[in-house]
Amino acid sequence: MKKGLLLSVAASAVIFAGGDIQPVEPAAPASSDFWGQIGLAYQAVDVDGGYKWGDSENNDFSATAVLGVEKELFDGLGFGLELAGWTDFGSEIADNPRVLSGDQTGSEVSQAYLTYKYCNTAIKAGRQALPKAVSPWAWSDRSGGVLDYTYEGVVIANTDLPDTTLVGAWIKNAVNEDNKINISDTGLFMLGLINKSFCDTTITLTGYYVPDSKIVNVGAKGVAPAYATYLPTPDDPENDIYSIWGSIEKKFGDYTVGVQGAYVDGNAKVGGKDFDATYAIAGKIGADFLCGDLHTELTGWYINDGDYSLKTAGSGVGTSGFWGNRFGGEFNGEAVGLERKGASLDFNYKLWGGELFGGVGYEDFDGKIATDPDKAYGGRIGYKTKIMGVDTTVQYRYLDVKGVDSASDYKRQKVRVEAYYKF
Repeated sequence: MKKGLLLSVAASAVIFAGGDIQPVEPAAPASSDFWGQIGLAYQAVDVDGGYKWGDSENNDFSATAVLGVEKELFDGLGFGLELAGWTDFGSEIADNPRVLSGDQTGSEVSQAYLTYKYCNTAIKAGRQALPKAVSPWAWSDRSGGVLDYTYEGVVIANTDLPDTTLVGAWIKNAVNEDNKINISDTGLFMLGLINKSFCDTTITLTGYYVPDSKIVNVGAKGVAPAYATYLPTPDDPENDIYSIWGSIEKKFGDYTVGVQGAYVDGNAKVGGKDFDATYAIAGKIGADFLCGDLHTELTGWYINDGDYSLKTAGSGVGTSGFWGNRFGGEFNGEAVGLERKGASLDFNYKLWGGELFGGVGYEDFDGKIATDPDKAYGGRIGYKTKIMGVDTTVQYRYLDVKGVDSASDYKRQKVRVEAYYKF
């Protein structure tokens, strides 16, 4: 699957691949290009008081298929289309919102857009994926190979300034499983910048404004194991909300340092009282050893006890673009109305033609009542490689949350196997 094509023009100077930022020249689609992917995932879970290893109902499968095309028509004008289908064979995989949020077997038009390129400006209009590199508060993640959330609107990218990409967007709807989620009758407005003017340094800055947002904390009402305090529901169903995200990453030979900040505020109220603003900051230090075969990264983060969500334009659903999102979401990088501090140590090691990866982490919560979390321990270990042209990953994840009262303790383990053939 050509990830650059999936996100081309929408942010024409970036390719989203695992969160990395790679500048490229803005371009309309190639004269004709197709991509596809067939995927299969298996997961088993062991949860205190719930599923146990070996339970017959604890063999969860998911299969997905994706097929897309981008084609230039004439004079810089082109189009793109992506179709997706999935089935869980009558089971459900917790990491896959496609399964949990709707039909266990279904299909959708995940992307459908027009593109236009003129000089150093590229435009993409329609249903499309947004890359985390320029839109960390509203971006498109792939779960089981299928896009969790795409967005309907217009994105414009320009590279006239040296070593700089400017991105502007107007987004009307978020889309999940062909279901449109009206963000606002007015829409979401975004301005973003990626700058690489300084040697081995990448600076990103993104601002959002959503007048009369209809989705503030809509996803914060369910039972969330390990997080017993939830973001409040606003008194008014429509609220102005805005957010600013920024990051700086600098490479010094075999070492990399970075810092990220996020801020969300608005005019929402609960019980007549203003929502508290949410702010978060994270830093990381990375190092390469053994001629680059071993990469390690130490990350630390802080999130205050604000009332606004760091996920998907303040909705509380989807995936957080904050660096505190670790281990495949076991630490979810989200505000939960509790102050939280955390750190993790991760590694990737090239081994036997593949990559061994893993990490351990810790979070501390400012829990107030018996059902609040007090601290959490988590981690994962896995291996990914290519077998006969199939990208294969096996991993084990662990999360252990200690409550203020021991009755609220929660422990979860996962084993997950994924295989994807891309063409």
